[in-house]
Amino acid sequence: MRIDIITLFPEMCESVLSESIIGRARNSGKVEIVCHQLRDFAFDKHRRVDDAPYGGGMGMLMMAEPIALCFESICEELGQKPHFIYMSPKGEVVTQQKVKAMAETFDNICILCGHYEGVDPRVLDMYIDEELSIGDYVLTGGELPALVLADSLSRMLPGVLSSDECFELESHFSGLLEYPQYTRPEVWREEKVPEVLMSGHHANIEKWRREQAIKVTLERRPDILKDAVLSKKETAFLRELQENSSVE
Repeated sequence: MRIDIITLFPEMCESVLSESIIGRARNSGKVEIVCHQLRDFAFDKHRRVDDAPYGGGMGMLMMAEPIALCFESICEELGQKPHFIYMSPKGEVVTQQKVKAMAETFDNICILCGHYEGVDPRVLDMYIDEELSIGDYVLTGGELPALVLADSLSRMLPGVLSSDECFELESHFSGLLEYPQYTRPEVWREEKVPEVLMSGHHANIEKWRREQAIKVTLERRPDILKDAVLSKKETAFLRELQENSSVE
């Protein structure tokens, strides 16, 4: 997969995307991420990419032409139009299922980072395929949301993580939050690791982990349980938890 990011702060993006797992994945060619300085496509000597909105009001608006020129340059380089995303608080909130579907569907994704009071909607109407958000709040710019999306997409690609299990057992992937995990020492400040995890009985450990995941999800995000795939025994376990919770 190739991910292009249109931004006013490419150095900020590079500093994050060049480190840790994503940095190693880029170096090994498992994912290609290219950050584009939008000001390189400005058409005046001051490299301006914003202007005052018609009708008045506070703040500035990102102009359509520099964005269009940058995106068209990316299309020309790729030889095709990538899936174009605008990170916006008005957009659909990103979920793990959304990221998984995108990683499986698209080979080329371009992300536009907004700033100021937003973007001239004419360029959005002409080029943008969808608007996405990382949550119901507003940030000072689109770089942080773009980095979140790029990271979440990259780690879904083959070879970026050590195995598929690294993300298949995580929170949200299967419709449940992740079960609690423990490491050494066995006893820490008089708190002991659950006995089942010390037993070496893999079937019992797996059963315990699934039940703990159901319990954690019920306690913290009961709204997502409706999409979880549960066995008959797990459904009965969930019902028992719900009944005990209602009694309390």
